[in-house]
Amino acid sequence: MKIRIKGNSLRYRLTRSDVDTFTKNGYLEEQTNFGGDILIYAIKSSDTNELSASFKNNNITLLMPVSMVKEWADTDRVGFEKKTNDFYLLVEKDFKCLDNVEEDQSDNYPNPLVGK
Repeated sequence: MKIRIKGNSLRYRLTRSDVDTFTKNGYLEEQTNFGGDILIYAIKSSDTNELSASFKNNNITLLMPVSMVKEWADTDRVGFEKKTNDFYLLVEKDFKCLDNVEEDQSDNYPNPLVGK
């Protein structure tokens, strides 16, 4: 799972195994060690009606409605987003890059633009 933060936007990208684990457990987290502090970023299924996020105690948590989780796992849907005047949230499946990159992409979803 990867996160991208830019200004007032937060984007989560999950690989195939991330989506599988999240779908089965309803929760997935990663940690980044900054020496003395640890940033935890997580995604959690919830009974809410829309995407939401919180930041408390060095922990970013994206809440995703159970209905979205099921649709996301069972279909080809790429992701979900929520836009407000103050914040933008996006959760999406992580596709293989079209250009050459160093990172391991073996667990990423096939890019639908390959061959186009």
